[in-house]
Amino acid sequence: MLFNSYCFIFIFLPATLFFFYWLSSLERSEYAITWLIVASLFFYGWWNYYYVGLILASILVNYLIGKLLLKKSGITQKFKLLTLILGVGFNLGLLGYFKYTNFFLQTANIIINEPFQTIDIMLPLAISFFTFQQVSFLVEVNQGKIKNNKFLHYLLYVSFFPQLIAGPIVRYQEIVPQFKNSNQWRLISENLSIGLTVFIIGLFKKVVIADGIADYSTPIFDAATDATIELSFYEAWSGSLSYSFQIYFDFSGYTDMAIGLARMFGFHLPQNFNSPYKASNIIEFWRNWHITLAKFLRDFLYIPMGGNRKGPGIQFFCIMTTMLLGGLWHGSSWNFIIWGGLHGLCLTINHLWYSYQASKGYSLHNSIYTFNWSRVLTFIILVFLWVPFRADDMSSTFAIWKSMVGIYDHNQFYETHIRLAKGRLIPLLLIVWFLPNTQQIMSRFTSSQSNHNSKSSINKFFYWQPNNLWAVIIASLTIVCFLKLIKPSEFLYFQF
Repeated sequence: MLFNSYCFIFIFLPATLFFFYWLSSLERSEYAITWLIVASLFFYGWWNYYYVGLILASILVNYLIGKLLLKKSGITQKFKLLTLILGVGFNLGLLGYFKYTNFFLQTANIIINEPFQTIDIMLPLAISFFTFQQVSFLVEVNQGKIKNNKFLHYLLYVSFFPQLIAGPIVRYQEIVPQFKNSNQWRLISENLSIGLTVFIIGLFKKVVIADGIADYSTPIFDAATDATIELSFYEAWSGSLSYSFQIYFDFSGYTDMAIGLARMFGFHLPQNFNSPYKASNIIEFWRNWHITLAKFLRDFLYIPMGGNRKGPGIQFFCIMTTMLLGGLWHGSSWNFIIWGGLHGLCLTINHLWYSYQASKGYSLHNSIYTFNWSRVLTFIILVFLWVPFRADDMSSTFAIWKSMVGIYDHNQFYETHIRLAKGRLIPLLLIVWFLPNTQQIMSRFTSSQSNHNSKSSINKFFYWQPNNLWAVIIASLTIVCFLKLIKPSEFLYFQF
């Protein structure tokens, strides 16, 4: 991790930026695009060069299927539909083989008591993300939302390294038109300064905050796997709260880094994370956590199944199915399925509560008191539901849950750990509840409409400006980040 981090920051990124802008200055955008593709594939192959061929093969197959779907004559609608089904099946089959083969074999061993042998399969990096991205491309081509497609543009659309590894899951129309805009290929100091600022803020969230709080969550979840240890009430809540902040700042940090890197090249990626712990209910949480995944599941799964158009019974079925599959997308274990199912149950209850409020003519937002308590209740539920997401297995999950509800009440194994964790958890809670997020801080210099709408909600002190004060702040954060990079770490969402 140390070698990769410093090589990326001091060698790969500067070299990629330099040659990108030098080639774009020749007034041939194809040169710059080609260079960015080569750099992106090199970045992907840095992890495991064997799978560069896999992603290229996947890109080529999907591009050819897309070209077939784009044909306006000599092809029937039934044939197009069959082609789309085969294309989506190809993508899901590839994802299923690498990610879920052993999960299904292990489940079959339990259900039918047959000794199926698992297969030694290494999960290709980012396969969940580039699979969904290409599925969305095929569906939108078939819907007529995409009218043409150049191979170079499609290749960069899928392989663009800032968002390749862990999102955002970008729609074709959100990024490819930017490849065709000549203004994107100019060396603009604003893009570099804004992009670098967002990148450093994200890096600070990851290596300082997320990795720092991991030291308090990991021992608790490791202890939960030991059947001889029964965690106390305070230990269980300390560990779960710590992980809740760890994954928040880990994912938020990666999102900022991806958006910042793309902005350095002049491209705008969609917002993917918008202060989800400020949510006053689970519905609002999913509108602000992993926004691009939530939109994908909504547009390509929930709505096609019927959504809310066919009555409450079908709606709740669609919610549960969508969230169960969303949980399975995150990981090939029953922990993730349970996690998705519980979120689906909470969303269903939330919709029922909304319906009841509407029938009584009452709104939660009419009372500041109830609104604030709903935020607290939502956060407690989220902390409780992160347990199966992090725990190694369901037995560990239930062990922590039992301690969290007070079934176990034994002496604390980690008294020092809890005392130290308290000093971190309270400030982090204040940060996620009351401070603006990165998009709000940078709202004057971003194109996101949601960011502009939120500008009035924060103090002017937090607005980023290209001035000396912010230069000192970012330089200080950079120094701290470089010192922290000595310690090996990895992004939690890389495993998905």
